[in-house]
Amino acid sequence: MPRKIRKIEPLVPKLPVKKRVAAYARVSSGKDAMLKSLSAQISHYSKYIQQHSGWDYAGVYADEAMTGTKDNRREFQRLLNDCRQGKIDLIMTKSISRLARNTVTMLEAVRELKNLNVDVYFEKENIHSISGDGELMLSILASFAQEESLSVSENCKWRIRKRFAEGELVNVRFLYGYCIKKGHIDIEPKEAEIVRMIFDDYISGMGCPTIAKKLSKMGVARPRGGIWNSERVAEIIKNEKYTGNALLQKKYVEDHLTKTVVRNKGELPKYFAEGTHPQIIEEADFQLAQEIMAKNRQLNGRKKDARQYPFTSKIACGKCGKKYKRKATKGRVYWNCSTYLELGKEKCHSKQIPEDILLSLATEVLGLTAFDEIVFTEQIKEVHVPGPNFVCFVFHDGCTIQKQWQHKSRSESWSVEARQQARERQLKYLERRNSQCVQSEQ
Repeated sequence: MPRKIRKIEPLVPKLPVKKRVAAYARVSSGKDAMLKSLSAQISHYSKYIQQHSGWDYAGVYADEAMTGTKDNRREFQRLLNDCRQGKIDLIMTKSISRLARNTVTMLEAVRELKNLNVDVYFEKENIHSISGDGELMLSILASFAQEESLSVSENCKWRIRKRFAEGELVNVRFLYGYCIKKGHIDIEPKEAEIVRMIFDDYISGMGCPTIAKKLSKMGVARPRGGIWNSERVAEIIKNEKYTGNALLQKKYVEDHLTKTVVRNKGELPKYFAEGTHPQIIEEADFQLAQEIMAKNRQLNGRKKDARQYPFTSKIACGKCGKKYKRKATKGRVYWNCSTYLELGKEKCHSKQIPEDILLSLATEVLGLTAFDEIVFTEQIKEVHVPGPNFVCFVFHDGCTIQKQWQHKSRSESWSVEARQQARERQLKYLERRNSQCVQSEQ
């Protein structure tokens, strides 16, 4: 007997659902011509999407002055997040190179969007990523886009290195003490006076942390915001450009994909060009400052002793978030917040922690009879200082243990030698005072 099949039509007709459509635009530089191009792309897509009867306008995401070889573009990431939240069904973009010049980045994004059932349409290539042969075509074309980016990058590098070899200053956009506009470098009088003061103070014996505190108290605005610290002061003292000369190609771009800038440690030639711009510091003063810095570095043992202590980069201040540093003064070793050490208690009023107390607390927390640096490193991720006389140990598994501590009394902290030295100092003081009293009576 033949099987009977009856089709049942839905009682309520399915209403057509509008597709939520967005667009992505990008230009790689902030030049006026590029920004006009970006503005034109935004206007084009906004008008085009809103005129389509079956589409809902979901916005235009636009990155300006951002390279397509990186995936840390703010608007690009916002677009991906909105797609993950189900706000977009279709993305329109001008071409593959506008979405990404990095093949891996482009394919990862397209595959993720495909899994989210989000289609990407590339106008120039006329490709839908969600189609059957879309990914194959995209991978081929994206490889061409990446090679094109490599070619452009290598041409730019060649041009810059040629200019370096000719003794030209290239890509100098900001230098404290100078006013730089369209390649012209002029001295900025007020900032130049600060630079001269920094060199004078350093040559006269003032350290970088002390100079930083002085600048902060004077209310001197730091280059590009933030606060003055010893590292910023040292950078100024070590910069040969204040003599009117320039050491070129101290840094270089490692590769065209990551755009990572690294220090040139001999991988490429360097060029020393004289008289490239106006001078602020005399050559003799600059060389004297470098000699003092080298001598200080040697005295502090920074060149010879690069030892990392168990608590190095482990202790975080609960007030400002900076890491604690190790200090040794008159035989006492303690750890304190780097902000306090460099800028004083006005910026952070955290209290120091003696190293012997830290070792004792760590030993107790780890359940050991004696401190073991290997065990400490393997188990403790970081140490927080939430407040005075409190230390919180954070383990790698997320467990936390908080401990309270107290300073040792003077009787406990003094050794036999220290007691004897104090007794001798007191006796000398009494003898001197008695002698002065006898002389005054005579």
